Order: sequence, then structure tokens, then C-alpha cells
Amino acid sequence: MFYYFRNIAFITLLSLLIPSFAYSDQRDTSNEVEKATLLILGDSLSAAYGLTQQEGWVSLLQNKWYDENIPIDVVNAAVSGETTDGGLARLPRLLDQHGPSHVLIELGGNDGLQGHNIKKIRENLRSLVEVAKRAGAEVFIQEMQIPTNYGRRYTHLFTESFSEIAEQQDIKKIPFFLEEIALKPSLMQADGIHPNATAQPIIADFMFVKLTPLIKPGSENMPGSK
Repeated sequence: MFYYFRNIAFITLLSLLIPSFAYSDQRDTSNEVEKATLLILGDSLSAAYGLTQQEGWVSLLQNKWYDENIPIDVVNAAVSGETTDGGLARLPRLLDQHGPSHVLIELGGNDGLQGHNIKKIRENLRSLVEVAKRAGAEVFIQEMQIPTNYGRRYTHLFTESFSEIAEQQDIKKIPFFLEEIALKPSLMQADGIHPNATAQPIIADFMFVKLTPLIKPGSENMPGSK
């Protein structure tokens, strides 16, 4: 008889505990914040050329978002010397690998410096945007500028390419982040093309102001919110 009552008591206690365990295993997700992932497809200007990765503006921007508790992760896929052709070859794999919510295309500068055909540059930029869009990402294009090595007409058509693609594809264009920096030798490396370590925090602050409202989770610019 003692064993009978003891078993009954054990079963009763177990029946009370099981729902508690089951309930405690359910995570409270009400306070979880949606996180965005920004893939930067760029060239040496984003790859911290001549510097350590930690000194580059991309790393500084990531740190700034962390410090501000803004849930945006950055995947820096910038490669020094990259052209739009190279970016097109790499982008599908990067999209599959990282599944970014947003993509910043910072390419075209090397195409322009090498005098590539303007029509071809525009075709490649358009294709980059379309590939990223098909993967479900919100896309931004970084305006690029080059010296007038190939004449003013070429330089003008090159710079206008970014506004044209942004308008055609209905995406945001980010202004050239070296427009003011390039005019100050104290902020440039010896080659006169790449920003030095002193310039990197300035670029990071500029990009923080431009990108945060476009990417910050919960904003109207998050994919699927339109």
C-alpha cells in the first residue's frame, strides 16, 4: 500500500513538472530585434588598401554600429583591384554564402581608371544590381569619381553612370565618400588615390550617416516593408 501511494504521488508531481519544463523551453522572442546584414562588394577603397583591416572604414563602421547597439552585421567582400567584371563573377557565390539583407555595390573605379568602355561599365553595374535584387537584397550603389585622365567627357559620362543606374533600378545612390577627402593631401596616401588611416574614421562617420537610416532594422527600408 505504501508503494502504491508513493507511486501516485510521484506521478502527480511529474505531471505538474512536465508542463513547467515545456513552458520554460519556449524562448521569449518578443524582445528579439531583427538583424540586418550588409554585404559590401567593393574594391581597394573598401578593402583598407595599405592599412590593416581594423584601420579601414568598413571595420570602423561595424564597430560604430556595435557601439550604438544597432543590429547590422557587415560582410566586407571588397578586393583590391576589383572591377565590375570581377564583382559579377563573385557576387552569386557571396549571396548564396551570406544571404545579405542589403548589398552596397562599391565598384567601377578601377574600370574607369583603366578606361573601360562606359557602356560596358553601365551594363555590368546594372547586372550587379539585378543579381542582388533577385536574391532578395535591398541594393545601394556607391557613386565613384575618377581623375580626368581620359578627358572631361569620359569622366563626366563615367560619373553619370551611377546616377543613371540608381534611377533606372530605383535604388539609393550613396554620394562619393572621397569627394572632400581627395582634395586634402594630408588625408591621402602617397599614391594620391587611396585614403590614409586618418581619413578612415571620417569615411566611417559619413557612411554611418548615409547608411544607417536605410538599413536599420525596423525601418521602412527593410526588405518586404514596402
